[in-house]
Amino acid sequence: MQIPREAVLLRIFFGENDKFQRRPLHEAIVLKAREMHLGGATVLRGHIGFGHSSRVHSTKFLRLSQDLPVVVEIIDSKEKIDSFLPVLDGMMSSGLITLERAEVLQYGTEEARPFQGTRLQHLII
Repeated sequence: MQIPREAVLLRIFFGENDKFQRRPLHEAIVLKAREMHLGGATVLRGHIGFGHSSRVHSTKFLRLSQDLPVVVEIIDSKEKIDSFLPVLDGMMSSGLITLERAEVLQYGTEEARPFQGTRLQHLII
């Protein structure tokens, strides 16, 4: 699988207690992204955060440690991300979704590197 150099980074923010069809939402999102052959997905668990409710969720205090923040990042072409958004919309009841342009410098194994022999610092703008 190849990801184009000019890609889109999709970030999905929600709470770890969120579910989709009785499965943790982060797990459901990653499995759906894989099923739809997106380039890759990573789940990040936050230690502290707050959202639209302004309620702080933190690992520091037991009473605040419920529903910690979770971020799922997915990167692929604009077309593939655009096709995933309606599916994602049907999975989420709340949360925040952001998109940003991303320049992919390396994806996959050494043999698959698109910039073979190029020093990465020469590519950074």
